Amino acid sequence: MVSQVEECKVQGPGIANHVQKLSEIDVYLAACMERAKVVIPAPQHTETPVYLGATAGMRLLRMKNGYLASKILAVVTSSISNYPFDFQGARIITGQEEGAYGWITTNYLLGRFTQKSSWFNLKPTGGEPQETYGALDLGGASTQITFVPKDKTMESPDDTLHFRLYGRNYSVYTHSFLCYGKDQALLQKLAKDVRNTDGTISDPCFHPGYQRKMVLADLYESPCTRKFETFLQFDEIIIQGTGNYQQCQQSILQLFNTSYCPYSHCAFDGIFLPPVQGDFGAFSAFYYVMEFLNLTSKEHLSPKKMTDMMEEFCSQPWEKLQVYFSDVKENYLSEYCFSGTYILTLLLNGYHFTAETWKNIHFMGKVRSTSVGWTLGYMLNLTNMIPAEEPPSAPLPHSTYVFLMVFFSLILVIVVLLCIFAFHKPSFFWEDVV
Repeated sequence: MVSQVEECKVQGPGIANHVQKLSEIDVYLAACMERAKVVIPAPQHTETPVYLGATAGMRLLRMKNGYLASKILAVVTSSISNYPFDFQGARIITGQEEGAYGWITTNYLLGRFTQKSSWFNLKPTGGEPQETYGALDLGGASTQITFVPKDKTMESPDDTLHFRLYGRNYSVYTHSFLCYGKDQALLQKLAKDVRNTDGTISDPCFHPGYQRKMVLADLYESPCTRKFETFLQFDEIIIQGTGNYQQCQQSILQLFNTSYCPYSHCAFDGIFLPPVQGDFGAFSAFYYVMEFLNLTSKEHLSPKKMTDMMEEFCSQPWEKLQVYFSDVKENYLSEYCFSGTYILTLLLNGYHFTAETWKNIHFMGKVRSTSVGWTLGYMLNLTNMIPAEEPPSAPLPHSTYVFLMVFFSLILVIVVLLCIFAFHKPSFFWEDVV
């Protein structure tokens, strides 16, 4: 079992945001790379592989400008190659890969790929694999849902991946919704809302008293907002919060096109989604946002209870919130109302969890002291650390073998003595014959 010994979070936005400042990428990566040099023993530096996988932010940049995306990867490669590790390259992973690797990480850490065993772990219980968890991942630019559906007949082969892990075959549904990460979803909502204003948006997804200014050109810079672009008479927009959860949710619902579905079941935008079933691990921004909002308690809050708590949170005045959460950066704090509302809306109205299946969602930050996310699964795949076939059972330790031999020998002796006692009564039990 692979375990995490260190975690280093790079400060600032993702590498896709360094388009105009490529020279700063060295500094951007330096803190974590230097930390790795300290944590990993020096004799093991040259034999320690390093991988860099870029996700949805870079996928969007590649859609916008392929040359700049390649340039960033080249600079990253040059920077990491200066360190004494076995650098294996930098690449942009697909949305399907991101979803699949998150699913692998979740089930690997939960021990779901191995057989259930019984008595002393010596005898498998029939060869059936354990039920796997589904994976729910939310980032800034995309969201992924991945699970093994009950119906093995997939209506959309493009959303199906097949794995053979530990001697078991898995047909996994996975889809990545680009532009529906929490940051890009907010930009979509703003781009949609601003069309019917004079430049000032009264936004229910921000707290009462909150105000933010934004350059209109920046709003349309993302490929996710291009469909909303229109000619407007102003260059700057002003966002004024009103703090109303129900109105915020209605605004978010308009991002999901549920009017068209060419399959028996869809998520939104005509994308096939089998009925969700089984347990799910929800991680990354799903976990971080809900943890901040105190909605990850073990008593498993119902959607109704979460909605009530979100209504209360969103209605709090911005000035009061700044005092209470003085240690939280303003740009993060200001968006928790939107992010929490978006998560509830996405899960209930996008992925179609119900009040009944909601209890199967488990918000996860770490399992066995290891962060849940796509990165561990990516590394396990690249290093072939999850075998396709189940490894042969390890022989019993010598001490266990000796204990079992002595134990069964004693049982055998007792059984033999009982048999002798039963079939050969002692002579003093016989009566004298007259």
